Amino acid sequence: MPFTNLGFPPTMREFLAAGPEAVAQLKQAVNRPGVTVHAANSVRLRAPVPDPRKVICVGLNYKDHAKESGAPIPPEPVLFSKFPTAVIAHGEAIVLPPVSQEVDYECELVIVIGRGGKNIKKDHAPSHIAGYTCGHDVSARDWQLKKPGGQWMAGKTFDTFAPTGPVIVTSDEIADPLSLSIQLRLNGQIMQQSTTREMIFDPNTLVAYISQIITLEPGDLIFTGTPPGVGFARKPPVFLKAGDVCEVEIGHIGVLKNPVEQG
Repeated sequence: MPFTNLGFPPTMREFLAAGPEAVAQLKQAVNRPGVTVHAANSVRLRAPVPDPRKVICVGLNYKDHAKESGAPIPPEPVLFSKFPTAVIAHGEAIVLPPVSQEVDYECELVIVIGRGGKNIKKDHAPSHIAGYTCGHDVSARDWQLKKPGGQWMAGKTFDTFAPTGPVIVTSDEIADPLSLSIQLRLNGQIMQQSTTREMIFDPNTLVAYISQIITLEPGDLIFTGTPPGVGFARKPPVFLKAGDVCEVEIGHIGVLKNPVEQG
C-alpha cells in the first residue's frame, strides 16, 4: 500500500510539517492489514529529505578541529550554506569535480527541522527538531581556502557534496544528542573518531542562533560541524580519489556509505 494511500502527505517536508502526531500515526499505520513492509536492504533509499529548502552548515564546531585547522575557537557559530543540489542519498556517488584537486571528507551530525520558526528560544528549540541523520560535508579545499577572499560556499556546495542518511531518527529516540559516537572511515580505515559531546555549540544553541537570522522551515537541514582528522590537516594531506568509499557512522542513527567517482 503506497505511503499516500495511508493518508499521509506525499513529501517528507510536508510530513515533517505535520508534526509529532503524524509520526505517531505512521507508527500505528505500518501495522494495519494490507501494509507491505520491505527490508531496508531490499530497497533503494532516497535522501531522508531529498529537497530541503535550506542546508545550513556550521564550521569549526569541535575544539580539536578548530585547532587542527589553525583557527581560534569561535565565540559564535560560524555559518555557511550548501544548495539543495548538493544533497544525495546513502549509496549514491560523491562526484569529484574536474576543477578541484583537493576534495576532503567531514563526518557530521545533521539536525532535521520539523516545526519551523523565527527567533526560537534555546529552551524551545527541542520542539522544533524533528530528528537527526548522518551527514557528510564534502569540501573542495582548494576552492574553500585558496580562492581570492576564501570561498567557503563555493568549496562546500558542488553537486553531490552533501550526502545524508540513511534514515532520520526522531528526537524522541535520541535521549541525548551530545552523547553520540561519530566516526568516518575511508576505505575501511578510521580517519575521524569522536563524540558529539565535543561540540562547542550544541544543537539547541544552533537552532536558536540560526533562527535569529533566517526563518527555519520543515525539512531544513543543519550540519553541526566535524571532529578532527580531516584530510587537509594531515601530513601528508589525504584527499578523496575515484574508487574510494566513505562511511559516516553515528551511534543510534546508522551508517551513511557513499562511493567516490571522478566527474
